[in-house]
Amino acid sequence: RLTQIDRGIPILDEYGFKGTFYVSVGNLKERIEWWKKAVAAGHEIANHSVKHPCSGNFPFSRDKALEDYTLDMMRNELDEANNIIEQLLGVRPVSYAYPCGQKYVGRGMKLESYVPLVAEEFLTGRGWLDEWANDPAFCDMSQLMGVKLDEMSFDEVKTLMDRTLADGGWLVFCGHEIGEDGRQVTSSQTLRALCEYARDPKNGIWLDTVQNIAAYILKQRSGKAG
Repeated sequence: RLTQIDRGIPILDEYGFKGTFYVSVGNLKERIEWWKKAVAAGHEIANHSVKHPCSGNFPFSRDKALEDYTLDMMRNELDEANNIIEQLLGVRPVSYAYPCGQKYVGRGMKLESYVPLVAEEFLTGRGWLDEWANDPAFCDMSQLMGVKLDEMSFDEVKTLMDRTLADGGWLVFCGHEIGEDGRQVTSSQTLRALCEYARDPKNGIWLDTVQNIAAYILKQRSGKAG
């Protein structure tokens, strides 16, 4: 979303934190120079498909319904998005976010999960509107649970963080617009308060990109396996 460029990234930069941005190709092209600056500043640019296909039960997705997709169609779309991003920004995404959090193509007896495709193409795949944090020792990197940051007060966010810290978990917050209030809007005030809280070492929070945290976890798993 364009408000991520205008409001979100400046807040993260102010506090020295990096975020993961699952970009829409159309919006990317609108503000390409600003996204180049985001890359240069160390933020992660990730894949969110080209057409944002979701279930055709959503009226906005009827002409790009997952029920009408095949695995080959999805593979082509993910590759196309990666190629466009690499061509425009010079980075090839290793993280992916499932549009609408939905992880299938087809319908009925012909329905297929495209999680294995994401596992083949990316380091991580992130869900949406999930109910819990990820267990670093157990989670499937190809279907990470993503928790809503939109429409949340900092008190609500802190409750989730406290619970996750007590469990030793990995909380992946997901937001859309950055502003004051409204549907699918992450409050600028909440984001700023989150950064302020995470900046204090005594709170024990590591705030970073999905790629960086996933890579660290996989390295720890590999070390234990060895």
